[in-house]
Amino acid sequence: MYVTACEIELMIYESNSLKDKRQVIKSIINRLRERYNVSVSETDYLDKWNRSKIAAVTVSNSLVFSEQVIDKIVGFVNNDARIEMIGVERFVY
Repeated sequence: MYVTACEIELMIYESNSLKDKRQVIKSIINRLRERYNVSVSETDYLDKWNRSKIAAVTVSNSLVFSEQVIDKIVGFVNNDARIEMIGVERFVY
């Protein structure tokens, strides 16, 4: 069994308040959960209105499949015009 995770650090330039930020982050998290069937959560910068870090985790019996899912998640987030990805960290357990 493989547990594969990634942390994605984001900048949200059009956000002017925590409410604006949370609308964007909640939208991204819900779409990732529905589309890729993964666990996703905002993990850092909870009180910053223009910055966020989200983590996504998937479990599979195939390392190749779980890495492909993480690749798709990173690509999906990167294509969202509302945010800019600052960094990505990947973990395999």
